[in-house]
Amino acid sequence: MKRKLALFSVIVLVFGILTACNNSSSEGTTNSNSNGETIDLTWYYPVNVGGAVTEVIDKYAEDFNKEGIEVNGKKVTVTPVYSGNYDETMTKVQTAIKNGKAPDFSVQLSVDLFQIKNSIVPLDDFIKNDPAGQEMVNDFFPGFMENAQTEGKTWSIPFQRSTVILYYNKDMFKEAGLDPEMPPTTWEEVIEYGKQLTKDGQWGIELPATVSGYWIYQALYLQNSQNNMMSEDGKEVYLNTNEAKEALQYWVDLINEHKVMPEGVLDWSTVPTDFIEGKTAMMLTTTGNLTNVKNNANFDFGVAFLPGNKRVATPTGGGNFYIFKDTSEERQQASFEFIKWITDPTRAAEWSINTGYIATRQSSYETEVLQKYVQSFPQAKVAMEQLEYANKEISVYEQGKIQKIIHDALQAAINGADVSETLDKAQADAEAILKAYQ
Repeated sequence: MKRKLALFSVIVLVFGILTACNNSSSEGTTNSNSNGETIDLTWYYPVNVGGAVTEVIDKYAEDFNKEGIEVNGKKVTVTPVYSGNYDETMTKVQTAIKNGKAPDFSVQLSVDLFQIKNSIVPLDDFIKNDPAGQEMVNDFFPGFMENAQTEGKTWSIPFQRSTVILYYNKDMFKEAGLDPEMPPTTWEEVIEYGKQLTKDGQWGIELPATVSGYWIYQALYLQNSQNNMMSEDGKEVYLNTNEAKEALQYWVDLINEHKVMPEGVLDWSTVPTDFIEGKTAMMLTTTGNLTNVKNNANFDFGVAFLPGNKRVATPTGGGNFYIFKDTSEERQQASFEFIKWITDPTRAAEWSINTGYIATRQSSYETEVLQKYVQSFPQAKVAMEQLEYANKEISVYEQGKIQKIIHDALQAAINGADVSETLDKAQADAEAILKAYQ
């Protein structure tokens, strides 16, 4: 019996050695390219607009993975992971970081910088050691770099960037006796046009107050003030100035006094749907919805600069690329290589065409593909031209909490709370949160 057991043990040992050798040989064959190794990156990305954005992202990743770009002799591949809207993406990223499983890179709001700065790497070393990287950064529209840089460092790279723009239904304008080529240019004209356009089953204008509603409110704030609603260092906000209160009162008056907008809080995703379905003649929303409207509206529509009050103004918006520090320097470099690839002028132009976001590279508007598109669809150039009047989007420490304070104040006022008292409380709540950073 002992001899049989000993023989069995020898057989098991030999089989184990042969199996290990075979597995080793098999692994070497499976990863034969790039010296037997790849760098497989994970990319979290949000979708905050209508349309088939996930399909566009998946195609970019597929094309990149086929190109065989290498870092240190290893092929770089990217796996995109849809992570919800911007708020949901922030939550998932923070959870992943806490659990030690941060993605290699992500697209998040450009204004998330102060909130995640301790978890990301500055990109200056990658940029300065790479002529193509320097060319890329110098080619971005300056307005898009404002939220990407602070403390003399570059922390993120613009990608799906936008401004707020006015959409209007030209057919409805004609029916109301309005010139379809002359959208409103002032707050007063919005009210005037809105009254002519409002009738049973149709509103004059809609402004969303959820998700990125704070951003729509900042647009009104900027139009009514020569100053922004926060300090450059992200440590102060100015929510209860007279100009701030006038801007919010204007929003409320569109509903209650002028009756050109539905009562109650309008959802971010509902407003473009209402516009496409002919329930509202005008709307304020991101240029990132442009392709969605173009593909789904069965009427002639126009887009225009935001109507001004004391000045014409809009905040920039949208998402930037961030690279996380809880990953190796090699993987960070690989992430940077992908970011350079996808923000190439021609790809930035194609991204703009496929989504409606502004092409972030100035040279993109010199590419043949975008020039042809703008010639056939002039609306695609409006948001880019409005960058002349663009301002930095609100970005502060404790961004999520401050953003919630603004949203709560906005929605409370829409639902009937006193505007002045509501913004006074919002300012006090914000100051209590930001006091730790002053």
